[in-house]
Amino acid sequence: MTQQPQDEFNTSVENAEAWMKAIQERLRINDNTKGPRSALEARLRETEKICALEPEGRLKMDLVLMKADALLCCISEEEKHEILSKLKDIKAMWEETAIYITHCHSRIEWVWLHWSEYLKAQDEFYAWIHNMKVTLEPDIELQLGLKEKQWQLSHSQVLLNDVLNQSVLLERLLEEAASLFNRIGDPSVDEDVQKKMKVEYEEIKAEAQCRVKLLEKITKEHEQYKTNVDQFQLWLNGVTERLNCCIGETTTLPADNGLKTLQNIAKDVKRGEKKFKCLEVQSTGVIQNTSPLGAGKMKDELEELRKALEKLKLICGEEEERMHKILKSESAYQSQARQLEAEVQEFRKMLQRLEDDVESGEKPKSEEDLVALWRKYIATRAALAAEESKVERLKAQLKELFRFSQNIQPLSDSVVAAIREYQRVKGKTFKMSTGTETELRQSFQNPLREFQLWKPSAQRLLDSTANVAEPSLTHAFLLQIEACLAQSSQFKEQLMMLQLKKDLLSSIFGEERAKSLLVEVTDTAKEREILHKSLLQRRSRLQSLVTEHKDFDAGFVPLQKKLSAIRAKVDLENEPQPDLLGKETRLQRLQMIQEELAEFIVQMEELENLVQSNPTHRHKMNQLSSDYQTLKRSLEIILARTEKHVREHWTFNNKLSDLQRWITMIEQKLESYQDASGERNTESRVADLEGLLAEFPGKEIQLHLVGAHGQLVIESSSPEGAAHVHTEMNQLTESLRSLKKMTISLLSSMQPNTTVVDTGKNITIVGNTLTTGFAFGSSAVTLKHSQANVSKEEENSHLLKLMKDFEQWLHVENDKLSKILVTKPSSCEEVKAIHSKLKELQSRVPEGQCLFEDLRSLQTVVGTSEDVEDLRYQWMLYKSKLKDSSSSLTPRSLEEPNGFRKRRPGGMCPFLHRVCWAALPLQILLLFLLLLAFLLPLVEETHSCKLANNFARSFNLMLRYEGPPPT
Repeated sequence: MTQQPQDEFNTSVENAEAWMKAIQERLRINDNTKGPRSALEARLRETEKICALEPEGRLKMDLVLMKADALLCCISEEEKHEILSKLKDIKAMWEETAIYITHCHSRIEWVWLHWSEYLKAQDEFYAWIHNMKVTLEPDIELQLGLKEKQWQLSHSQVLLNDVLNQSVLLERLLEEAASLFNRIGDPSVDEDVQKKMKVEYEEIKAEAQCRVKLLEKITKEHEQYKTNVDQFQLWLNGVTERLNCCIGETTTLPADNGLKTLQNIAKDVKRGEKKFKCLEVQSTGVIQNTSPLGAGKMKDELEELRKALEKLKLICGEEEERMHKILKSESAYQSQARQLEAEVQEFRKMLQRLEDDVESGEKPKSEEDLVALWRKYIATRAALAAEESKVERLKAQLKELFRFSQNIQPLSDSVVAAIREYQRVKGKTFKMSTGTETELRQSFQNPLREFQLWKPSAQRLLDSTANVAEPSLTHAFLLQIEACLAQSSQFKEQLMMLQLKKDLLSSIFGEERAKSLLVEVTDTAKEREILHKSLLQRRSRLQSLVTEHKDFDAGFVPLQKKLSAIRAKVDLENEPQPDLLGKETRLQRLQMIQEELAEFIVQMEELENLVQSNPTHRHKMNQLSSDYQTLKRSLEIILARTEKHVREHWTFNNKLSDLQRWITMIEQKLESYQDASGERNTESRVADLEGLLAEFPGKEIQLHLVGAHGQLVIESSSPEGAAHVHTEMNQLTESLRSLKKMTISLLSSMQPNTTVVDTGKNITIVGNTLTTGFAFGSSAVTLKHSQANVSKEEENSHLLKLMKDFEQWLHVENDKLSKILVTKPSSCEEVKAIHSKLKELQSRVPEGQCLFEDLRSLQTVVGTSEDVEDLRYQWMLYKSKLKDSSSSLTPRSLEEPNGFRKRRPGGMCPFLHRVCWAALPLQILLLFLLLLAFLLPLVEETHSCKLANNFARSFNLMLRYEGPPPT
C-alpha cells in the first residue's frame, strides 16, 4: 500500500532537485557584473527569464509537499523521521534557489541603472571642460592703471571659484566610476579613464589658478609700488624739513647733539637711497605689466624723486663731515667702554644663573635622580667650557682700552672679578660632577662586588650539602638554599638592568671601560646561572629526601595548582604599562615567573621518577608536561616582547633628554643675549646666531628620530602612557619651534636690514644685496633644494651603513649556525659541545635585535625600502632556524644514550594503541548520546520565538542568505 506513495514522493523530490540545480547553474553562469555593457544587458535579460520561471518551481515544491503529506499518513513512526529529513533538505534548497534568483536579478539590474546615470554625468562634465578651455585660452591683456588691473583680477577670481566648485562634482563622479569599475571591470570606467578625467580637470584648475596668481601678483606689485612711492614722498619731505632745522640750529646746539642729528639724517638718506633703488627695481616689473601710456607716467614720477634725493644727500654730507671730526676720539673710548661693561654684566649674570641651576637640585632619592643630576652637571660643565672664548675676548677688550687716557680702573676691577667668579664656578661644578660620577660608578659596580662576596658562601653551602643524608639536617639546609636562591634572583634582576643601560654606562665609564664592565656583567650572569642551577638541583635533591615517603597524588596536586597559579600570573601581565617603571617592573615580575617555571620543571622531573611504572599517572604527567610547554612558550614570547619594549623606552628617553638639554642650553644663551643692555659689538653675536640657525635642520631630523622612537613607545604603552608621550613630543616640538622663532627674532633685531626666511627645512638670510625679483626667487629655490638634497643624502647614507653592518653581522652568525648544523655528533660529549655553541649563538640574538630596531627606527624617518624588508625576512628565518635547532637538543637527549632514545618511542606506541582500543566503546556511547540530544527537539510541542528562528529545530520555510548584499 505504501510503495506507490513512496515512489511518487521520491519522483517529485528528484524532479524538484533537478529543476533547482538547473536554475542554480544558470544563475551561477549569469551572476557576474564584469564585462562590457552589452554582456551586462544580455545577463539582465537572462535573469528576467529565470525570474519568470519561479512559479514553475513553486508548483514543483507544492507537489512535493502534497506527496509528502500523503506518504506521512500511511507509514510508521520510525520511517517518518527519514521522510521529514528529506523534506527539510528540499525546503532549504528551494529557499536558497528563490533567494538566489531575486538577489542575482536585482544586483545586475542595479549595476545597469548605475552605469546609465554615470554616462549622463560624464557627458555633462566633458561639456563643462570644453567651455572652460574656450574661456581660459586667450592671453592676459595689459591694463592702464591699478584700478583696471583690480577689475581684471576680480573677473579671473570668479572663473576660479567656478572651477573649484566643480571639484565636488568631479569627486562624486570619480567615486561612482571607481564603484562601477569594482563591479563591472570595464575599461571604459577603469583607473586610466578616471585619471584622464582628473588630469583634464587639474589642467583647467591649474590654468585658472595660474591666471589668478599672475593677476594677483601683477595687482599686488602695482599696489605695493603705489604705496611705496607715496611713503617715499612723505619721508623725503620729512627729512628735508629736519635737515633745514638742524642747519639753522648748529650754532646753538652742542657738537655731539648736532652730530647725532646729522648722522641720523645721513642714515635716513642712505636708507632712502636703498628705498629708491628698490622702487626702481620694483618699477621695472610693474612697467612690464602695464600699458605704454601708464609706463610713461611712472618713469616721469621716478625722475622727479631722484633729483630731490640727490640734492638732499649733497647737503647732508657736507654738514656731517664738518661735525664728525670733533667727537671721533671721544666716542671711540665711550663706545668700547660701554660695550665691555655690558658684556661683563651679561657674563656675570650667566655665571649666576648656571650656579643657581647647579645648587637648586634636591638630594637624589633614587638611581634615576642621580643619573639626571649627573647629566645636569655635565651640561653645566659644557656650557662653562663654551664660555672660555668669551673670557679671552674680555681680556683682549680690556687691553685695548689701556691706550686711551681716561681712567679705566673700575672697568679693570670689574673684569678681574668676573674672571675670578668664572674660575670659582668652574671648579665648583667640576667637583660636584666628579663626586656624582664617582657615586654612579659605585652604584653600578655594587652588584658585581656583592656577588663576589656572596659567591663563596653559596659554594660553601653546596659543598656542605653534597653528602647530606640525615633528615634532621635537611630542613635547615633547605632554608639556607631558599635564602640563597632569593638572593640569586635579586642578583639576576640587578645584572639584567645593567645590561639594559649600555648607553648610560658608556657615558659614565667610557667606551672601553663600559665594554669590559658589560663583559664582566655577562660572565657574572653566567656564573650566577650555574650557581643558581646547582642550588636548584641541590634543593630538589634535599626535597626529594624529605618527600620520598609521600605518594604521587600528594605531589601531583600541588604541582597542578602551582602551574595554574603561574598561568594566572602570566595572564595578568598582558596589559600594557603606562611608563618605563611599569615596564621594567613587569619585566622583573616575568623574570621571577620564569624562575618559578625553572623550579617547576625541576620538581616535575623529580616527580616523574616516581611514576615510571604507572600508566595512569604517566598519562597525567604527560598532560602536565604539555601544559608546561605551552605556558613556557607563552611566557618566553611575553618576556621577549617586554624586553624589547623596555629597550625602546630607554632609547626614547635618552634621545628625548639629549634634545631637551640642547634646547635648554640654547634658551639660556638667547635669554642672556636679550637681557644685555646698552650698545655692544654685535658682530660676534650675529655669527653665533647664524651658526645656531645652521644647526636647526639637523635638530629637526633628530626630532623626527625621537618621534619615530616615541611612536614605538606609544604602540607598546597603555592609553595613559601614550597620552603622556604625545604630550612630551608636542611640548618638545613646540619648544623647538619657539626657540627657532626666538633666534630669528633676535637676529632680525640685531640686523634690521636683514631678512630671515624660514622655509621649513632651510633658513635663508637675505641681506642688503639688490637683485631682481625673478633672480632672487631662483637663488632661494636653488639653495633650498640643494640643502634638502644634502639632508636627504645624509639620512640615506646613514641608513645604508646600518643596513651593511647588520647584513655583515647576520651573515657571520648564519655561517656559524650552518657549520654547527652540518656537524653530526657521535657521542654525548659532542652533543653537549654543540648545545653550548647553540646557547652562545642564542645569547647574541638580543644584540642583533638592537641593530635591527635601530635600522627600523631610521627607516620610519627616511621611508620604506625593499632591502630592509629582505633583511627582516632573513633575520626572522635565522631566528626560526636557531630556535628549531635549540629545541631539537633537549636536556633528556644529552643525558640518555642513543639506544634508549630509540627504544622509547617504540615502547610508547603499543601502550597508546591499547588505550585507544579501550576507549573506543566509550566514544561510541558518547556519539549515541549526542545523536539523542539532536533528536529531542523533534518531540517538543511548545513553540517560541527562539525555536521558530532556529534553523536546526524548524521544518518551516525560512529565508537564509550568505553573501554580499545585492546592491
